[in-house]
Amino acid sequence: QVQLVESGGGLVQPGGSLRLSCAASGSIFSFLAMDWYRQAPGKQRELVATITSGGSTNYVDSVKGRFTIARDNAKNTVYLQMNSLKPEDTAVYYCHTSGVRRIADYWGQGTQVTVSS
Repeated sequence: QVQLVESGGGLVQPGGSLRLSCAASGSIFSFLAMDWYRQAPGKQRELVATITSGGSTNYVDSVKGRFTIARDNAKNTVYLQMNSLKPEDTAVYYCHTSGVRRIADYWGQGTQVTVSS
């Protein structure tokens, strides 16, 4: 069982930055691939970024060059640095992992990001 707790959301003006954090419980964090998803009102949940246990990363096209996913295994934490934010980035952002065997489905509670002037 993995528990995930996000933090760092808020209200920011267009062009601004935010850093989201996701703290994971347990001692297996370093073996986990971690994801950030987002869900805007009236839209399906969307995979935004992934980082593997080895540190390889992947991004949805709409955030490439603006968002960076990173992990600190010593702190059991994954981050999403979001720069040059746009109103269309407004969503609830969720941390996720499928577990070591990638057959489970663990979600955080979500953190709201609102980009507005």
